[in-house]
Amino acid sequence: MKRLLYLKGVATLRLEQETCIGCGMCLTVCPQEVFVMAHGKKVRISEQDACMECGACMLNCPVGALWVQSGVGCAQAVFNTMLVTIQLKAGNEQKQPKP
Repeated sequence: MKRLLYLKGVATLRLEQETCIGCGMCLTVCPQEVFVMAHGKKVRISEQDACMECGACMLNCPVGALWVQSGVGCAQAVFNTMLVTIQLKAGNEQKQPKP
């Protein structure tokens, strides 16, 4: 799957390497493949700018080693733009005279 990249350096994703137990749950739930297993022991962030800030990693980390502020940054801008576009399109369709 091709990863989407957002603006550089704005993702709020943080990993506390000392807290990570290497369970790999974040690898499983991340839709953007932001994480990799480092030396088979602990996870590291491989592409922070690919993070869409969905929060799946943080919600599923059993030890709280991950933090992301969902609803902030590029992902939120993308979602808001999509919603506005859909709403505008729906509004225009309602205004069209019916045949």
